[in-house]
Amino acid sequence: MHTKTGWVLILVALAAPLAAEAGGATASGTATGNVASAAAMASWVGSWAASQQIPEPNNAAPPEKLHNATLRQIVHLSVGGPAIRVRVSNAFGTTPLHLVAVHVAQPVSASSSRIEPATDRALTFNDRPDVLIPAGAEYFSDPLAYPVAALSSLAVTMEIEEPPAQQTGHPGSRATSYLASGMLVSAPELTGAQTIEHWYFLSGVDVSAGAKASAVVTLGDSITDGHGATTNGNDRWPDVLAARLQKAAPDKVAVLNEGIGGNRLLLDGLGPNALARVDRDVIAQNGVRYVIVLEGINDLGTLTRTGPATEAQHEDLVRRMIGVYSQIISRAHAHGIKVMGATLLPFNGSDYYHPDAANESDRQAVNAWIRAPGHFDTVVDFDKLTADPAHPEHLRAEYDSGDHLHPSPAGYRAMAEAIPLGVLTGK
Repeated sequence: MHTKTGWVLILVALAAPLAAEAGGATASGTATGNVASAAAMASWVGSWAASQQIPEPNNAAPPEKLHNATLRQIVHLSVGGPAIRVRVSNAFGTTPLHLVAVHVAQPVSASSSRIEPATDRALTFNDRPDVLIPAGAEYFSDPLAYPVAALSSLAVTMEIEEPPAQQTGHPGSRATSYLASGMLVSAPELTGAQTIEHWYFLSGVDVSAGAKASAVVTLGDSITDGHGATTNGNDRWPDVLAARLQKAAPDKVAVLNEGIGGNRLLLDGLGPNALARVDRDVIAQNGVRYVIVLEGINDLGTLTRTGPATEAQHEDLVRRMIGVYSQIISRAHAHGIKVMGATLLPFNGSDYYHPDAANESDRQAVNAWIRAPGHFDTVVDFDKLTADPAHPEHLRAEYDSGDHLHPSPAGYRAMAEAIPLGVLTGK
């Protein structure tokens, strides 16, 4: 595990690989050809990651289409390096997952299953082309000498023998994946493939990097996951932050987007609660020194979504939310990770939650605690940034995606631009 020291922001950003140069990665399928040199893998840092969960039925891949199937998924990297390794996941599977083969390549376009054939390379797992991932586990590939560029895209193609009894994935990909029948891992194009805007069985891409490289995790809900962002547009706020960091300190600070739609601090929703995710989504990520926490709006809204709550219930919710923030801070600090707290955005007018004055009072109480000195290591005030000056309980119109809960791409850009880069880069 990479030693973690310094600040931690909980952000999750996507990273993209550079096309392999001729001779930059060997085409050999042998262990010798695939494994990067000892120097290249001296230090690993996460370049892309996605939080894992059980896909709800309407977001699960059709089980009958995962037998002897090929799944091609495109991810957007944050930092680059001369070697990579890919992490595949069966975290929520209840039976083993057998991947017959896993390849990486440069995609022609995020909106197409086509790859550049000359860049296609096979990954190995313990020097073998296939891997059997136990139930509840994740698995790193062997290191591969494969140069990737910052902010580039990488296609990861899997041949799946059969699905596990329970799928593992990330529904909020905001990216198109391609599912085809047959074992077609090296096919230049998956003709006739089903397109799905979700990721499955893929949880991370690490790159070899300098000893001073680090990662920022963005821990959050659908606002971090990017609801309202552009499909295949890489314009979530963690994406924009990754681009800003590349300009300020090239290949020094990665961004890992660990947002899950519907996520809560206190209870499981569409995925595990935030506190339950800290070990896998923050501490276990390679090179993490910063984490930005933007969590809690779903806790506030859920309290009264189906009926009113008493004053005591409102007070108890705020108290327990603050308790979880304190736990996240303590857990991160124990691993040398610093934590940036993000204030909760306005959500009055939301047709999903129908917040009233009591909900707004709860939000203000939580935000006051986040802002107060002595809790988070530093704070980014997304509330102040995104609030309508005339009606601060509402999002500004230019930052509102239209549902009065999630920002628009313009709102996401403003959020990313409000984050002080010096805290993350050490400058």
